[in-house]
Amino acid sequence: MRAGKAAWFLWAMLTAAAPPAAAQATGNQTSGAYSLHRCLDLAERNYPKILQARARLAKQTGQLREAKTAPYSDFTLSAGLTAAPTVRGTDVYSPNTDSSLSSDMGLAWQIGIEGAVPLWTFGKISGLQDAAEAQVEAGKHGVKKERNEVRLLVRRAYYGLQLARDSLALVKNAEQRILTHLTRLEERAQRGQGDDIQLLKVKMYQAELQARESEIQHQESTALSGLRFLTGVSNAFDIPDEPLRRSRHTLAPLAHYLSAARLFRPEVNMARAGVVAREAQLRMARARYYPDLALGLSAKWARADQVTDQRNPFVEDRANFLQYGAGLVLRWKLDFLPQAARTAQAEADLEEMRAEEQYALGGVGVEVEEAFSEARTSEKRVEALSRAAKYARQWLVKVQQGIDVGTFDDEDIVDPAKEYALKRFAQMSAIFDYNIAVAKLAQATGWDAVVAE
Repeated sequence: MRAGKAAWFLWAMLTAAAPPAAAQATGNQTSGAYSLHRCLDLAERNYPKILQARARLAKQTGQLREAKTAPYSDFTLSAGLTAAPTVRGTDVYSPNTDSSLSSDMGLAWQIGIEGAVPLWTFGKISGLQDAAEAQVEAGKHGVKKERNEVRLLVRRAYYGLQLARDSLALVKNAEQRILTHLTRLEERAQRGQGDDIQLLKVKMYQAELQARESEIQHQESTALSGLRFLTGVSNAFDIPDEPLRRSRHTLAPLAHYLSAARLFRPEVNMARAGVVAREAQLRMARARYYPDLALGLSAKWARADQVTDQRNPFVEDRANFLQYGAGLVLRWKLDFLPQAARTAQAEADLEEMRAEEQYALGGVGVEVEEAFSEARTSEKRVEALSRAAKYARQWLVKVQQGIDVGTFDDEDIVDPAKEYALKRFAQMSAIFDYNIAVAKLAQATGWDAVVAE
């Protein structure tokens, strides 16, 4: 968002009194303007990518609850209601036949529950829960990852909007200043005392300013709409009338940021959580070679009033009974060859995730070094261009004072004004670049405290 950076003559006729801030920007700032901190908070609450990551985290949290409760919820309840014929008698004699159809029918019902509570699974349950917990941990870092990315986008748009408004303020001030010099040059040219070449140059600068003004307004509108989308604000939106300032963060040694990235970078922590999950899955795969020991529980109750209840324990009565019981249950799936293949797959998944963790650590280190180098270069550029802008301003002031006392002509202001414009805008652009570089460094390390607004 380097609005109008190619416009070398935006401030061609700035005087020493020209303010470098956005205080002269057009458009009244509302009292409800959104500060950078407010924009960051709104983006964290409303940005779709963050909402999507939070939804994934909610799903993973539900899967963790399922992993903790499912092994102890292996119970089945069954019930039935039907019509049954009247059947009387005992195991010795019955007046009825074995025909199941009769004109004398009645209701019969049955209800039962059965299941098992695991007592020892050789690590299957603990492995499942550990894998689910690692997945939740990865989901939390996934939310942080999206948060870091959107914070960089918000800062880029916010600083870009400030730069555009600072540029627009100086352009408008230059347009006002140039009219004064242009009028004097035209009057002198009409009297035959002026330089036509210098007059044409000033008119050219004036036209260039008008063209750049519309370009900067477009950049301002683009940055504003981007901020509105990132923050999710659909009504009137604006930022405070404040100039672009350099970030207060002072760069520390590179090792400081590399250490921070290993601790805070979400991608690294996601890879670590992935390794933990894969290790738990491998433990589960190996545990499936062994049986499960559980406590089996069952209870069933059936009644059919029109059927004689058989009291003899050696007679099977499917219509009237109450059964319940508990006992140790051993379940063992004897698919050793397929399980060996599944275990090999789990081992391969673990090695893949370990390689991904190594890649994440190396890639993050490269990103941190690149962001640090960019920030260091931008810092030096800010310092050097600030000195250059200071010297150009002094030159401009001396020429302006000479014009006021008559030792210089109006056309003498062109070169120092142009140089001051170039140096001032380069300084502003360097400040913008430094702020963005620091924001990138915060993203690369995953440590937002790097940015000191």
